[in-house]
Amino acid sequence: MARVRFLGHAAFDITLGGLDGAEKRVLIDPWLDNPLSPVKPSSYRGTRVDYVIVTHDHGDHLGNAIELAKLTGAKVVGVYEVAEHAREQGAEAVGGNVGGALALPDLEIVLTPAVHSSSRGVPVGAVVRGADACVYHAGDTGLFGDMALIGELYQPDVALLPIGGHFTMGVREAARAVSLIRPRVAVPMHYNTFPLIRADPMEFKRLVESVTRTRVVVLAPGEELSYP
Repeated sequence: MARVRFLGHAAFDITLGGLDGAEKRVLIDPWLDNPLSPVKPSSYRGTRVDYVIVTHDHGDHLGNAIELAKLTGAKVVGVYEVAEHAREQGAEAVGGNVGGALALPDLEIVLTPAVHSSSRGVPVGAVVRGADACVYHAGDTGLFGDMALIGELYQPDVALLPIGGHFTMGVREAARAVSLIRPRVAVPMHYNTFPLIRADPMEFKRLVESVTRTRVVVLAPGEELSYP
């Protein structure tokens, strides 16, 4: 059974069955210094994490990724320039780019387009497929039509989508994204961390569930979704 734990803002702690038969743990955009996070980086000391995925190098996404990689032995995964930055800081890293699956032995990780900005390389989303579920983290992004291709190609079970507006999709755009991606479950993220990205996740849930078959699960920081 896959588990997706929300750590506030756009940070997630995900456990999946590995394609090699062993359980795998992945952190995505682990800015654990965010004011909503129920945990801090030090709580991962001595904990095994396999990968830390970074969608882009803005501080609220790169966050504590390098520190956590060093604490846990995880590899930082991101576009080439972000991975090189992580290596320069003393972390192990796997650099790739938007395209096909990265050459990894235990999970399928695909870096997908995102419409945003980044100081290093390009912003991305990430599809992470294990033996028991496929999770799509959209990263910071606006709405774009090729989200339909992400849904068609990878058929994600769970989609993690920003709804806060201003820097990313707002509620209306994110609801339309769900209709393009067609996941079984959608989880809103990147909202209410600070006033500029204030949004109502229950309005997102209402819009999505009124026009699609997708179930919306609103997670408070620290809460976990089990799938299926």
